[in-house]
Amino acid sequence: MKGSGESKASILFEFNPIGVVHSCFKEKFGIPRQPGLASEARATLELKTPFNRCEAVAGLEGFSHIWVIFVFHEAMREQWRPTVRPPRLGGNQRVGVFASRSPFRPNPVGLSVVKLEKIECDGGRCLLYLRGADLLDGTPVLDIKPYLPYADALPQADGGYAEDTPLQVMSVTFSELADAQCKECEQNGPPGLRQLIKQVLSQDPRPAYYVNKKYVNTKHANEERTEKQEFGMRLYDFDLRWKVEAGQVTVLELRPASEG
Repeated sequence: MKGSGESKASILFEFNPIGVVHSCFKEKFGIPRQPGLASEARATLELKTPFNRCEAVAGLEGFSHIWVIFVFHEAMREQWRPTVRPPRLGGNQRVGVFASRSPFRPNPVGLSVVKLEKIECDGGRCLLYLRGADLLDGTPVLDIKPYLPYADALPQADGGYAEDTPLQVMSVTFSELADAQCKECEQNGPPGLRQLIKQVLSQDPRPAYYVNKKYVNTKHANEERTEKQEFGMRLYDFDLRWKVEAGQVTVLELRPASEG
């Protein structure tokens, strides 16, 4: 006969999302690996019925930041693995999954602290406007909690293999075409677009095997990395195209996502 503690621990829980994220990041590739690394990354958290009531967020406007507990809905796997390869270690060294923030987890739950810009509740809708988000568009949210500086900020804490803030090691320039397109977009489109592009690309979102001198996966083993390689990602309603050459990022164009 199982003890009461053991039987309670074996219970499976089901959670209903309280809301969904509408983000500038439309695909996983290119999303900053931690919140706050791209301060211009904007998102909106839309609370779902019956959680979209003004009473549910009363008092939250007094907090500058919130914790967002969410589901890695595009990283779900049938089987979990005990080790992962963190990008901070070059993508070729393994650590335990619980010593990482990898999205590939036994339970695909994520945690991000983001800046709360404002709250709008009107006409049956309740929207939380966020900045510094590392959240994919369409991300289901399980809960939100206010960030408490006196309890949540621990400057004396040890950071293990991720002790320091990632360096923005790559400079970013714009081609003549991309520069003109960016200026046009910023007139009527999302604010801070140019700065967001710089923040995202300066952190080099390429897979680790591109960054290292040699490819580390079996498909490209022992091949020298390809210079002048072009890359692309969805950002807002654009296909952002860029190339990397000798540690320099050049933004090539901002192509409307409906093309090609």
